[in-house]
Amino acid sequence: MSEEQMNTEELEETLQEAADEAPVEEAVVEEVFESEVEPEPEPEVEPAPEPVVAPAPEAPARQLSQKVWIAISCAALVLGLLIGKFALGGAGASAAAGSFAGKTAITEAELDLPMATLTYAGTTEGITAREIIMANGSLETAMNEEGNYYLPSADAVLSTARNRVIDHEAASRGITVSDEDLAAFAEQNLGSSDYASIAQSYGMDEQSVIDVLRSSATMQKLRAEVVGTTSTAVMPEAPAELAEDADASEPTAEYGNYIISLVGDEWDAAKGDWAAPTGPYATALANYEIAADGATYEAAQVAYYVAYQKYSEEASSTSRAWTDYVNGLLANAQIEISTLVA
Repeated sequence: MSEEQMNTEELEETLQEAADEAPVEEAVVEEVFESEVEPEPEPEVEPAPEPVVAPAPEAPARQLSQKVWIAISCAALVLGLLIGKFALGGAGASAAAGSFAGKTAITEAELDLPMATLTYAGTTEGITAREIIMANGSLETAMNEEGNYYLPSADAVLSTARNRVIDHEAASRGITVSDEDLAAFAEQNLGSSDYASIAQSYGMDEQSVIDVLRSSATMQKLRAEVVGTTSTAVMPEAPAELAEDADASEPTAEYGNYIISLVGDEWDAAKGDWAAPTGPYATALANYEIAADGATYEAAQVAYYVAYQKYSEEASSTSRAWTDYVNGLLANAQIEISTLVA
């Protein structure tokens, strides 16, 4: 993977982590995809990575193929390599394909030649090497010591084509991102709308940063329209740590109140007991004495675990719905790609 693509992925990961951590708002809203669309992992809030300025890229290590063109359906990427969806060469080869055969670097004059063609919703369009490089980094970071440019990798080509499919779908639904939306999205997810500063931090050029942010905001708006907000689930707060000299087996009002607040309607305050003995909290805490004025730290931990599982399942359900929707779009797209490098 080239360094410029890594820089863009760092920015995309930062945007994704920020989107996972906060509820999606109606005005600006989601994510730029990784190299494949796969079911998302269980939600986990982690601090966003610190921006870094990466060194200039090294030449790609190897070629995947010296065939002129590869015809590949997007569905093969997200659903597995399907029979009849993956072929080398063939009658659909592009006239410009020979320009990239066997190469790992291209000249300035070759930047505007098409590296791929995308067919979606009855329309076929070319995607140039310049567009792919700019969508995944910058011309400056893609330049080698001879003044030529490293040929974009397979992942970079597919990422660019995939994002175009999403952009086309959003446009067909009338979804747009204004300059004001874009600035608000950047502030919300990166803490700044100073695109030049963001570009410097991630080793990208300013226009590439703007394009990544706009694509991400567009996708998030599309996701909100298709499957609702990122998640209505709220991550539960863990119980306070047990004091160093405290007795773990001694019930306290702090943990009793924590549990009752956490379980909500499953607790009948009038009875001072479970509303029903078969609820998830009541079942998990069946062997513990629970009261408003007393519960143990261990019981509080069990209650927290149940709450987190409920949160995780609800958040994952939304993620799965979005993944299934995107896979459906990509199944209807086809890409022809020139000679690829790893």
